This record gives sequence, C-alpha cells and structure tokens, in this order.
Amino acid sequence: MKIDPRRSEAFVAAVDSGSLEQAAALLNVTPSAISQRIAALEHDLGTPLLVRARPCRPTAPGMRLLQFLRRRALLEDEFCAEQRSDPGPVRVALAVNNDTLATWLLPVLAPVLIEEGLLVEFVTGDQRHTFALLEQGLALACVSGETEPMRGCTVSPLGVMRYRMVAAPRFAARWFPGGITREAARRAPVMVFDRNDRLQTAFLLQHFGLPEGAYPFHYVPSSDPYVQAIRLGLGYGLLPLEQCADMLAGGALVDLTPHLHVDVSLYWHAWRIQPPRLERMGAALVKGARSVLLPAPA
Repeated sequence: MKIDPRRSEAFVAAVDSGSLEQAAALLNVTPSAISQRIAALEHDLGTPLLVRARPCRPTAPGMRLLQFLRRRALLEDEFCAEQRSDPGPVRVALAVNNDTLATWLLPVLAPVLIEEGLLVEFVTGDQRHTFALLEQGLALACVSGETEPMRGCTVSPLGVMRYRMVAAPRFAARWFPGGITREAARRAPVMVFDRNDRLQTAFLLQHFGLPEGAYPFHYVPSSDPYVQAIRLGLGYGLLPLEQCADMLAGGALVDLTPHLHVDVSLYWHAWRIQPPRLERMGAALVKGARSVLLPAPA
C-alpha cells in the first residue's frame, strides 16, 4: 500500500496549522475536503491519526507518520536540489533548549549552515522536552538531555553546560547580606524561565530544602530579558557559565553559591538515515559543541 500524497499533505497541514480550517486555507480547499482526506488516510492505515481538537494534534500513530512524512519530504528536497547545477536551500527543523540557542549553538552552526545552504527552523523548549518534539515529528533532530535514542535514531554526547546561581551585587546585598540561607531564600524573589523550568526548583529543594511555592518568583520566558532581569536586580537565578562568565569576572553579577553548581549534560539526537547535508551539519555541531562545552562525564 502507498500513502496517498494529497491525503498525507492534508494531515501535515492540519498538524502544522492546528486546525482543519487553517489547513484548508493553506491548501486552497474546503475544511470538509481536508477532513475527508484525513479520514480516508486513517481508513487506509487502519488507525486514528489526528485528534480533532483545538489545536489539532497527532495521535501516537500520527506522530510516527508525521516523522516519516517530514523525513521523506527532506530527502526528496535534498535529492531534487542535488539534481540542479546550483542546489537550492533545504529547510530543516531542529529542536533545541533555550540556553543552548542563546549561547554556543549559533556560532557553531552558522558556518556549516552557510556552507551547506541549509535554512533552519529552531523549535525551542526545555532540554527535557526537546526530545518529545523529535518524537512528535515536529523536528528532524534535537539537542536534548535524554541519554537514550529513539528507535531509528542515534545519540551523541555533546558535553556539559554548567549553571551558577547568580545575582546583581545590590540584590545580593539587600536579600543575602550574610550569604544565601534557607530563611533568606524564602523571601528573595527567584527568576524562573517558564513553567517547564525545573532547574531553580530542583536547586532550592536539594540545597535549601525549599519546595516549589515556598518562595516568590518571576516568570521571564526569553533568554536575553531573563539575564537582563537578573542584572537589574529583579531576582536571582541560575545562568549557564557561557552566558554569565564575563559578567561575573567584571563584577556585574556575583556568584551566590560559589561552592555549588548545576551541570546539565546535552546530547545530539538524529535519524540514522538522513540527507548528506544534514549528516554533515550534525557532525559539525557535535564537533563544535565538544570544543566549547565542558567534557561529558565518563
């Protein structure tokens, strides 16, 4: 059995746009036509593929189909590009954690993206959630904290991002004049990236016995504003060493717990079978990451 291209196109459009109506607008057909094509595809494959909610989302079999369709589209684009004398750009979706994107990733990737003619779409999330984006077919490769590869994929250790608990000097003088203690930490506002950010929660629970909700906090879900909020004295929080080393050296920030840190190991997950340009990009990313991150634990 072959997968009907019009039916699979409707399925992908519904997942990407989040609704049958938006998918219909993208493909210039009626919502009824989109629904009928997806229903026919589900009949062909003998399983439900799409949860028709708002937004639409794939079922578990739908996720596997989405993975296959995205990989097939990328291989087709790559093949067509190679047949031209001047190969055009190919777009790839990569799932990466926010701190990686804000620090070392672009300097490592930019040269190979330019050389290979790759257009990139970064899908961001916490390092614990980027793997799920790969599972769901929303990315073709990912940087993740997950150590085990998905079936059909390979995993390569990249290195360790080290985080320090930092604050502006005036913030530290106001809230922690005698150093950070459990009682002082109960009152001082913490910077939290978003509702998926568990780094601060785990740190305060492990080292000060403070459960989530036992202290005030701010949500600032953007990397540069998050750093700026700490520098302005709005709160204190964990920053990767790649992002705060110069500010610590220059006195713009102080390390509240110089004897404590958080290490996050990162891994590159990619499909075993992938286009040559994507394979070369992955090799460059792994090599570059290992040159800038701390070595992965043995």
